[in-house]
Amino acid sequence: MTATGTYTPRPGAAPLPRMIAAQAALETRMLLRNGEQLLLTVVIPTLLLVLFSTVDVVDTGAGEAVDFLTPGILALAVMSTAFTGQAIATGFERRYGVLKRLATSPLPRWGLMTAKTASVLVTELLQVVLLTAVAFALGWSPHGNPLAVLLLLVLGTAAFSGLGLLMAGTLKAEATLAAANLVFLLLLVGGGVIVPLEKFPQGAQDVLGLLPISALSDGLRDVLQHGAGTPWGDLGILAVWAVAGLAAAGAFFRWE
Repeated sequence: MTATGTYTPRPGAAPLPRMIAAQAALETRMLLRNGEQLLLTVVIPTLLLVLFSTVDVVDTGAGEAVDFLTPGILALAVMSTAFTGQAIATGFERRYGVLKRLATSPLPRWGLMTAKTASVLVTELLQVVLLTAVAFALGWSPHGNPLAVLLLLVLGTAAFSGLGLLMAGTLKAEATLAAANLVFLLLLVGGGVIVPLEKFPQGAQDVLGLLPISALSDGLRDVLQHGAGTPWGDLGILAVWAVAGLAAAGAFFRWE
């Protein structure tokens, strides 16, 4: 006796939310298994926080060094994941034809970018938890509104993601690798992460203050160190970078 139709095939794509979640999980696992990416996103920010909080190398002004450094290191962590790491990984995926093949799958291109963004957010969450624990162990005393901090981190992620995808989608993989690492090093020094912007000449301060890393680090520092309200000026700068970067990435990104 047979049961006709019990195992009738139902071919077709999985629901879109499930496809995005599966791709996001894959992207996150690939990132966490990559030793170079872990060095960039976890090890370097943690070492910088510990080193400059315990060794008097840079004059961070009045108060404990860890109170000044932690907001800047959090901003650096966002940049390392959303910009540097994402640009390099996406650039080589484009070079090896991974993006071209994924573009022919049932997952739409915007769904792939959504999955990549979700992976970035998960990684950043892990970074924030780790760096916060290390900062507390070093004596960090944060202040301010957590919602303002969250808004800064989200807009900072959007700004750096747009710039990272723009770089990955327009330059060759090797050029992206070199440029992304160079930008990371330059902004580490000149973005107010470790060295206060007040240490630079006034003309340089005016220019550096418009960079997304400076806006993010200064905004986080105003809230977490000084207990200020919502830093609308810094949020405005990040919003402009986010809109411009994402719009440019959407317009000029090449999948092949």
